[in-house]
Amino acid sequence: MNLWPPFFFNSIKITHISDDWSAVTVRLKLRPWNRNYVKTQFGGNMFAMTDPFWMLLVMHQLGRDYYVWDKAGAIEFVAPGREDVYAHFVLDEATVASLRQQAASGEKVLRWFDVDVTTAQGEVVAKVRKQVYIRLKNNLREGK
Repeated sequence: MNLWPPFFFNSIKITHISDDWSAVTVRLKLRPWNRNYVKTQFGGNMFAMTDPFWMLLVMHQLGRDYYVWDKAGAIEFVAPGREDVYAHFVLDEATVASLRQQAASGEKVLRWFDVDVTTAQGEVVAKVRKQVYIRLKNNLREGK
C-alpha cells in the first residue's frame, strides 16, 4: 500500500500493520510539496492518511462473509501540523464481536470509528471520524 499513488506521492507511509489486522499506524511526513499555504500539513492529506483503515481493519477482522464499505467521514482540525503526524488505529476484539452480533440478522450496521492525528509527542492536530457500513452477505442469511 505504501506504493499506492495517493499515499506515495503525498508522503503517507504505513509504518505498522499487525499480522491479524487489529492495528495500523500511519505517518504523514511534512514535505515542501504537501504543505498548505501557511506551510503546515495540508488537511486533505491528513484525511487521506486515515481514509481506508477503519474499513480495512473491519473487513479483515470480519472476513469474506461480510460486505464492508466506507459510508461517511468527517475531520476536525484542532491545531496546525508543523511536523510529521501520525494516526494509530486499533480494532479490539469486543468491537468485532459486537459488529458480528449486530449484523447477524442480515440488517445493515452503521458504526462510527474515531482516530486522532497526532504529532510524535502526542499533540492532537486533527480528529477524524469514519462511518463504516457492515452487512452479512445474503447467501449466509439464506443458509446457502
